[in-house]
Amino acid sequence: MKNWSNEAEAREQIKELVSQYYHDFKENKESFKLGDRITYAARVFDEKEMCALTDAMLDFWLTTGRFSDQFEKEFASWIGVKHAHLVNSGSSANLIAFMTLTAPELKERQILPGNEVITVACGFPTTVTPILNYGAVPVFVDVTVPQYNIDVSKLEDALSPKTKAVMIAHTLGNPFDLKSVRAFCDQHNLWLVEDNCDALGSKYTIDGKTRFTGTWGDIGTSSFYPPHHMTMGEGGAVYTNNPLLHRLILSFRDWGRDCICPSGRDNFCGHRFDGQFGELPRGYDHKYVYSHFGYNLKVTDLQAAIGCEQLKKFPSFIERRTHNWARLWKDLEPASNKLILPEPAENSDPSWFGFLISIKPESGLKRNEVTKYIEEHNVQTRLLFSGNLVKHPCFDQIRGTDAYRIAGSLEVTDFVMNNSFWVGVYPGMTDEKIDYMAKTILEAIGN
Repeated sequence: MKNWSNEAEAREQIKELVSQYYHDFKENKESFKLGDRITYAARVFDEKEMCALTDAMLDFWLTTGRFSDQFEKEFASWIGVKHAHLVNSGSSANLIAFMTLTAPELKERQILPGNEVITVACGFPTTVTPILNYGAVPVFVDVTVPQYNIDVSKLEDALSPKTKAVMIAHTLGNPFDLKSVRAFCDQHNLWLVEDNCDALGSKYTIDGKTRFTGTWGDIGTSSFYPPHHMTMGEGGAVYTNNPLLHRLILSFRDWGRDCICPSGRDNFCGHRFDGQFGELPRGYDHKYVYSHFGYNLKVTDLQAAIGCEQLKKFPSFIERRTHNWARLWKDLEPASNKLILPEPAENSDPSWFGFLISIKPESGLKRNEVTKYIEEHNVQTRLLFSGNLVKHPCFDQIRGTDAYRIAGSLEVTDFVMNNSFWVGVYPGMTDEKIDYMAKTILEAIGN
């Protein structure tokens, strides 16, 4: 057994062994063969992530720590915000983003039970779940095809004296019409929460200024679940430029406490035992003063260590996703008589999460028959998440009540529910895989 002279030497040798393990047993050295399963997403990593994970494991700090601090700083700098905070999932990020807007510190802009939040039913449920759980009212607006984002022409119809916010996601990397939505929110003094979980790295331009999606709203959220643009396994982030929202995000994420002491530090503010809070006795330990009904949704340092390495690779991930999406679009363009192919939003530069396709009704084809053929030929497909969320069993007990509201109709949302599906363009896909997917889709529709 090796006798190490110090801990630093031990760490380096352990990581060297982990690196060798990756190259011997985990590195993908085989080329694509016909018949191989093509998943819609997969992790893209190398020995650097495994070594960073090992480094964090050897610290055995486990909860939020040095790697979390590093990631939050580097991520905030990269995406272009002042404050970014890690959480344990993208769904938790949405929960924290919404709950932050219920804080009494926001005064007349505080969201109260019964207030309304404009959103869409064509998306992922955890954009909407926090609204319903709190007792606010989601107001569902239809979407457009082929962008699959909110129909901004319906925003004014959705507005009421109870409206306090707009909370919507960018669909599969394609930004919604941020210019119109941002102007609508500014005009009516509404909060804007950008669910950026499926669009990390997408850019949008307003009045000549280009920024990443997630940074145009008051709060942005991201997910680092394995299929997403980058991964920590589980994990997410909430980010903002607003100093008050930053402070509230931390409170709701960290048990609802009033204290801002970093993990492992006491009396950071120097006033741990001399404050007066609520009806507590003066001098009650500030570390145990709770100003909000919060949660513990922190990430572990093990996850954050992986994220630090993924962030270094991220520009190359975006580049490859863009390449794969463009190649697949070109391959499928001859079938545009039967398929509605996706189109990027105006003023956008998407970081694509997937390639979304709709079957034209006049083609006579059925979506389920098409996807069945594609799946049987080892290409994984996915629907656009809930399709129409209000049709799902989770709405059975509130359907037809005033727990939610539909502005106008959800005609296009229902079209997507019945006719749309998507396939992946993740950065681990080779040109051979993209071309095979295109060939399979064309066969499925009889082209």
